[in-house]
Amino acid sequence: MFLGFLLAFGITWFTIPSIVTIAKMKNLCSVPNGRTSHIYVTPNLGGIAIFIAFIIATVIVAGDYFNFELKYIIAGLIIIFFVGIKDDILIIAPMKKLAGQIVAAGLIAVLADIRINSFYGLFHINELPYIASIVLTVFVFTVIINGFNLIDGIDGLASGIGILTSMVFTIWFWITGNKGYTLLSFTFVGTLAAFFYFNVFDKKNKIFLGDTGSLLLGFIISVMTCRFLHFELLVKGAAHIDSAPTVAFGILIVPLFDSLRVFVLRIKAGKSPFKADRQHLHHNLLRIGCNHKQATAILISVNLFFIIISFLLRGIGMVWLMAVILGIACILAYILVRHAKRKRAAKVNSVLNYFFIVKTLKKRKTVHEIEIHRTSRVPVMNHIEKVRVV
Repeated sequence: MFLGFLLAFGITWFTIPSIVTIAKMKNLCSVPNGRTSHIYVTPNLGGIAIFIAFIIATVIVAGDYFNFELKYIIAGLIIIFFVGIKDDILIIAPMKKLAGQIVAAGLIAVLADIRINSFYGLFHINELPYIASIVLTVFVFTVIINGFNLIDGIDGLASGIGILTSMVFTIWFWITGNKGYTLLSFTFVGTLAAFFYFNVFDKKNKIFLGDTGSLLLGFIISVMTCRFLHFELLVKGAAHIDSAPTVAFGILIVPLFDSLRVFVLRIKAGKSPFKADRQHLHHNLLRIGCNHKQATAILISVNLFFIIISFLLRGIGMVWLMAVILGIACILAYILVRHAKRKRAAKVNSVLNYFFIVKTLKKRKTVHEIEIHRTSRVPVMNHIEKVRVV
């Protein structure tokens, strides 16, 4: 198992410096603008390293443990890769990007037969019809993919959440004896771990995921999530997880809840849900004074907290567990946003006060100078003649 991790880590580690060099030579970098959180021109082709390392390491280490689905997973990755790389270099319309995701997800659902085929008793529905299963699977894929794409706004957040969730799936696949997916998910952890170092700590070869990397990350996590939900139906004994869909939501709480929250806010404001803005949770953490590393550490810790809560309370039922998770998430988000607004208002007030103070002082200084330089006429009497001395 550790061979896949080390192989993926090594390939990513030695690939990224070359990608950074080429990206800088060809000017394939992310330029700071009014919406982004970075201040330096930085290469954004980290997804290339993730794509290469994951496929090579997975085929070598885990290829013998899959019957047929691995080739379709790789085919879906190739589709996502080309959609992402085109968006990183040329920028494509959001609907075209969404269409590429749907095609890749449909390939996985239909040909690889990786589907969510049960409603787990929700609304008294268990087994889903084939078409409904495909539609639900494609929907879940697009939600998770775009969730990771949307949270990729500060250093280490998307890759850090990816490492955490992949480790959770790795442990569960290992406990339940699914060796192929154990190797696949742990290999992905190795890929993301190497990228995380360059993204967060390296100064010379700093690189971003870009849309290529974030879309690939979301796609692979989607495969793990669907397999987790499918295998859970077959598992008996201590490894069985009640309320599996809600537990999966808890595992992916940061990308899913943040995306849902932002979409609701945009629609409420009369904007397109796909229109970029600065209302994400990580943006609010930056507003209250956190730097990128602190904001990333806080959100990863929060995600870990929800994972623990989800597994501890998995026996209370799907609906009740979802209510608990969403309730806590909404309270924490409300506190954060309110604190960020207060900080912003205080900052604006301090700036305005400073402006008016400076303006007042300048005005007083000008008046004082005028008073000093004002011409004074002093009459002086002389016995011979009257003169006026200035």
